[in-house]
Amino acid sequence: MKKHGTRSKLIKPLVITDDSIINKIYFIRGQKIMLDRDLAILYGVETKVLNQAVKRNLSRFPEDFMFRLTEREIKSLRSQIVTSKKGRGGRRYSPVAFTEQGVAMLSSILKSETAIGVNIQIIRVFTRMKQMLLSNKDVLLQLEKIEKKLNTRNKDIQLIFKYLRQLLNPLQQTRKRIDFKITTHA
Repeated sequence: MKKHGTRSKLIKPLVITDDSIINKIYFIRGQKIMLDRDLAILYGVETKVLNQAVKRNLSRFPEDFMFRLTEREIKSLRSQIVTSKKGRGGRRYSPVAFTEQGVAMLSSILKSETAIGVNIQIIRVFTRMKQMLLSNKDVLLQLEKIEKKLNTRNKDIQLIFKYLRQLLNPLQQTRKRIDFKITTHA
């Protein structure tokens, strides 16, 4: 166990699996993010220690690397994450969300061996997720092509059945009589 600071609680190192990382990745503002609290747990530090390190290096974290969640975003994630209510000794501030680039930048300010190892693992998970999305995109495009072909063929088949019904039901058909006129040219 490691002790961070003089007043910090002891935090047990975790065995981190890819699934435990994937379960801590959320989709907000059109991008994949991880919350400060979840990252702190993975790195084996307290959330306030992580956030203090970020504050000391704020110039490394532009808006597209890190942002604070709005009340609306917190409510939308409430079913997925546990946030304590004000007045009960919980968080006083909204959680901070780190994008993939922000998570990568964390490795430059958190220099413990645990943080570096966990960061490498998180970046690899993000990379695998991108690869899966790209390969799934190809599969989805192929399915869309097949669906279009089936819809076109389905229309053709429906038309064939329509003509077959007409041929099989002569009572419904109203045929015009075809007359031939022979004209003589003088």
